[in-house]
Amino acid sequence: MENGFSLIRTRRSVRTYDASPLKPEHREAIASFMADIPTPWGIAPEFRLLDAKEHGLKSPVVTGESLYFAAKLSRTEHAEEALGYAFEKLVLYAWSLGIGTVWLGGTLNRDAFQKAMDLGPGEFMPCASPLGYPAKKPSLRESLMRKGVGADTRLPFGELFFQRDFGHSLSPEAAGALARPLEAVRLAPSAVNKQPWRAVVQDGAVHFCLKRTKGLAGDASTGDLQKIDLGIALCHFAITAEEDGLKPTFILNDPGLETETDMEYIASYRVDL
Repeated sequence: MENGFSLIRTRRSVRTYDASPLKPEHREAIASFMADIPTPWGIAPEFRLLDAKEHGLKSPVVTGESLYFAAKLSRTEHAEEALGYAFEKLVLYAWSLGIGTVWLGGTLNRDAFQKAMDLGPGEFMPCASPLGYPAKKPSLRESLMRKGVGADTRLPFGELFFQRDFGHSLSPEAAGALARPLEAVRLAPSAVNKQPWRAVVQDGAVHFCLKRTKGLAGDASTGDLQKIDLGIALCHFAITAEEDGLKPTFILNDPGLETETDMEYIASYRVDL
């Protein structure tokens, strides 16, 4: 993705839209992009554009929207990670066109969205997002929400990333060529801004783990929210590593790191350092 790190760094959640419909060329570009978003797991969520008025779609935290997109997929292993990865790629692509989005999981009329997505047996719809042009000024409610969840703050680099094992924190300076891809991970959005990703750099590979937040596992309708978050983080890492010429290679091979009981291995990238 062109200018991927810049998009990651500047993109913000948008809950207040200017009420104008997408330009035809933008709608066509979004529809074309969402038709084919490959993921490292070989799982491709099915995306759809959904007219808010036609389907009776709404969210109590969004104003001025007329169009949404959502994704559904089968309940298979790694489905949530793949959803997070593909959804975030679409979010960043929309931002490159000047189109705002915001991840919605619980704050939407889920029954209406699921009906609009025509869920089949064994399928689920974890989340949705409005698509529109940001209003010139966010609503007071949006400003208060961002402040409430600390949307503009992130944990320090050294609390998220480690060298060799979880006993040795990694600084941006020591990370070298991996500093930007890991910073892209640090900047990723997550459910209630809990930032559940942790990563260990070891022998030319970066191993990603989920540090579980109690009470944020999700449910049958949303899937595992924090595994979706890890998919977002892996997307950010891959986009930036590719942009920096590190030739990231996706692998699923648990290195057997000694972890805390609330931590779970998710996936790795081998890089060309």
